[in-house]
Parts: sequence; structure tokens; C-alpha cells
Amino acid sequence: MQMSTLSTDLRPPAYLSRASLARELDCSESTIDEMVRRGVIPPAMRLSSGCVRWRWADVDLALKGYAPGNDSEGDPISRGIRNAAQASKGSHHAS
Repeated sequence: MQMSTLSTDLRPPAYLSRASLARELDCSESTIDEMVRRGVIPPAMRLSSGCVRWRWADVDLALKGYAPGNDSEGDPISRGIRNAAQASKGSHHAS
């Protein structure tokens, strides 16, 4: 009887190329670049001159923090907008 390798078959590789990460997240490679630019996921690591990879554990953690309704760890842009809105409301009450 062969042991099941289901748990390892479903796990993405530990380090992914841009194309592999895009496939894993079901998006385009340009969306990966945009997510990095917005701070949604961390930038890739340069392992050598021709090898740039994302560490899946870091991407997964970042995306869990980005989940809607997670105010403490969400998208930094959304957090900034929320903080600015709250500060603006506070300044109107002080007048």
C-alpha cells in the first residue's frame, strides 16, 4: 500500500517564481507586480543574479493580514485612508 502524499501535493513550493506565484494566486504576473508595489505582498528575494523568488510563507502571511475585515493587519493603503478619515473626523469635532 502506497502512503498518501496529498498534503505535500497541495502545498505550493516554498519559493516561487513570478509565473508560479501568479498561477498559485490565479492572477496575472502584472498583478503580482502591482501587489508588491501596493505593499500587499512582500517583494521577491534575489537568490542569485538570475533567480528571483517569493517565499510562499511570507506571501501567505501577508495575504492573511490583507483579508477584508482585518483592521489591524490590512492593506497599508487602506489603513492610511482609514487613519486619515478618522483624523479628519476628529479635527471637525474639535472646531
